[in-house]
Formats: sequence, structure tokens, C-alpha cells
Amino acid sequence: MTNSTSRKTQAAVTGRELALDMLLEILEKGGFCHIVKRQALSKYQYLPKKERALASRLTDGVVERLLSVDYAINQISNTKTAAMKPVIRNILRLGAYQILYMDKIPVSAACNESVKLTVKRHFAGLKGFVNGVLRSLAREKETIVFPDASIGLSMPQWILSMWEKDYGRETAENIAAAFLEERPTCVRLNSKAAMEETVASLEKQGVEVSALEGFRDILYLKGYDHLEDLEAFRNGAIQVQDVSSSLVCRAASPKTGDFVLDVCGAPGGKSIHMADLLCGTGMVESRDLTWQKVRLIEDNIERTGFSNIRAREWDARVPDAEMKEKADIVLADLPCSGLGIIGRKPDIKYRASAKGLEDLAALQREILSVVWEYVKPGGRLVYSTCTINRRENEDNAEWFLEQFPFEPEDISGRLEGQFCEQSMKRGMLQLFPDRHPSDGFFLAVFRRNV
Repeated sequence: MTNSTSRKTQAAVTGRELALDMLLEILEKGGFCHIVKRQALSKYQYLPKKERALASRLTDGVVERLLSVDYAINQISNTKTAAMKPVIRNILRLGAYQILYMDKIPVSAACNESVKLTVKRHFAGLKGFVNGVLRSLAREKETIVFPDASIGLSMPQWILSMWEKDYGRETAENIAAAFLEERPTCVRLNSKAAMEETVASLEKQGVEVSALEGFRDILYLKGYDHLEDLEAFRNGAIQVQDVSSSLVCRAASPKTGDFVLDVCGAPGGKSIHMADLLCGTGMVESRDLTWQKVRLIEDNIERTGFSNIRAREWDARVPDAEMKEKADIVLADLPCSGLGIIGRKPDIKYRASAKGLEDLAALQREILSVVWEYVKPGGRLVYSTCTINRRENEDNAEWFLEQFPFEPEDISGRLEGQFCEQSMKRGMLQLFPDRHPSDGFFLAVFRRNV
């Protein structure tokens, strides 16, 4: 195939077709949504920004609303989604999502483009079926009533039931609903960068920028194409980090010259924030399990240019005798179920299981049983997760206080903005996406007894 022919073939790819390929990889082959999207959008950088944006929105949207979309299709079609060929199943999901949740796309476009995809993928004999299901759905969508909150909010029932048990039905459903809302990218401004100049640079590149009230270093970005193309990212002025994650280092309250150990640091956001707060003093050692993860940390260190930080490969479950009582602060942002970041990684809710949550809670205790010894007497350990699950969060925090020579530290008044909860007097904070401008997140600050 000549280069010109190859280019012509590539150019024929549309946003909807790219979305179809991503959905096949995610929903049929088990690929991780954020990885599949990153790889596909990188491969097809030459596509117009509008097409790439459509592909991204359709992929996220179908995964986010999968239970709702499949239910709606099954109300119309005699052949249920589970019995359909994978390509047809996902073409219908794409069309149904547009009809149900994208008012700006005409029904005719959703139907016609789905039929074109069906033919292009060599299922011309089923184009009438695809067209008939989608046009019927468009006519009857106002009559479709979801049977329960799980289907309506596209959240597995066992997760909703767990949240309802822990926080009440209203909160459980509000959490699920909040994850369906589109949120801009959250970044933290490193202290070496000037806010006014950074915002001007971003806006010059066509980015929509807004600030988070109460914070001097948090920005929300919309409308950009490639993050790596932004000058503010390339020169280390900004670091992708949700505001919830940024609270960890603020709550830890480091002082000049501190030695900080981040035991599960990749890709390095909290470690870099801590190095920033130390203003060039002290040292941050950011560790993780594999060389690939350590490389991610090193890439971010190189990009941001901080000198008081280093990366090291280390399994947090393995004791390090040389580190005993060496750290002023230990950051333990441990592997978790990720139920707090469903809004950014929607496939998490379909991969999670009750057994998996129990296993993760046990792993967290295993790591905490090792890393507490690295804290100096009088020093702090900050435990955090990006999940909403009492077993991994409050229960583990209480267990830790019972097992080891630490006490909770009052963090009231340490955090800016809209983060003020009674639990902070006990050193703990659970964030919910429906009531806080953040992901779902948990943190707890413990001080080691002298």
C-alpha cells in the first residue's frame, strides 16, 4: 500500500468509528478506558479536533451510561444486546447514547451514521435492523422508564446498596448522579509559575480556564486537544492533579527541611506538590513498585524541574530497615478500589467487586503495618485513597489507630475552599463528588507518639 493510499484510508476514519473501535476494546476485550482512549487519540492525532472530541465524548458517554443504554435498546429490540454480534451491539450503543443523551445531535445523524458504520464494518445485511431499532428508540424514548436507580444512574446495584448502607439512599444516588456530570481537567499551578502568565499562555492556545474559589493554585481546563501540546504543561508550570489529591500535602503541613517519603508515589503528583511546598529545601523520596511506575515519576520530576525530589523502585510491603524512623512525613496514598474517580474512569464501576474491595482493604493494612515504622517520633503519616468505601477508609483509619503508636491530628483550618467537615477534628476527611468540587476521596492524618 502506498503512503498516499494509506493516508486516504486513515483520513476516512470518523469520530464515531474511532469511538466504536475504542468501545470494542473496552467493553468486549476488557481494555482500561483511560489507557485505550489515550492510545487511540494519540494514534489519530491528525483527525480534526471536533472528530477527536466527539470520539472521546461518545466513548466516555457509552461507558458511563452502559446500563441505561442497554436497557433502552432491549426495550425496543427483540434481539437483546447480550445476544448481538459485538460490532452491532456497540454500534447500537453509540446510536442510542446520542439519541438519549446528546440533544445537539439530530436523530437523523445518529441513525444515518450508525447505518453507515454497519455497512463499513461489513454487516450490510443488518443495516435495516440497526436503523429500525434506533428510529424506534427515537420515537419511543420518552416512554421508557428505568426500573430502578441502578439502571437509571447506570451504577451496579451492589455499589449503590453499599453506599446506601453507609451514607443513606439520597447520598448514594447523589454520588452516582454526580459521576455522570462532565467535569473539566483539574490542574495545580506549581509555585515557580506566575498565575497571570500561565493563564494567559493557556488562553492563547485556546484553552478555557477557570479558577476554583478559595484556592490560589487550582485551575480547571476545558477545550484543549493534547495536554502535552500546552506550553504551560511542557514547561512544568502546571501538574494534572484533582483538588482532592492536592489536599493531602496541605493537610500534611510540611515544614522547611523535612524529609518526606511517599511510599506509593506514581505518577508523582503528590510527591511533586510536597517538593514544591518545601520550597527547595529538604528531600522527597517517591517510591513505587515497578521501574515503569518509577519512570513516570522521573518524567514528571524532569518536566517540573524540582531538585529536592528523587524516585526509587521499592515494594511498599517489604520493610526497609534503613528507613526506620527517618521520615518527618510518610505519604501513604495506597492502592484502592478507585470508586471515587468513576467520573474520570467510568469502567471502574463494572470491574469492581465486593471481594475485590475486601482484598484491597487487607492490602492497605498490610502496607500500613510496614510503613508506620518509617515515621519519626512526633512525625506524621498521611493515609489517603481515591475511593468512597468505609472498609478502605474510616474503618482502616480506626484500625490503624488501635494497632500502632499514633493519634489523630486535628486538621481543622488547614484546608482551603469548601472543605470543612466535623470529622477533620479527628484528622479525617471523606469527600463526595456531589457536595465537594472534587473527586470522591479520603484522607487521614496521624501523628506518631513521642
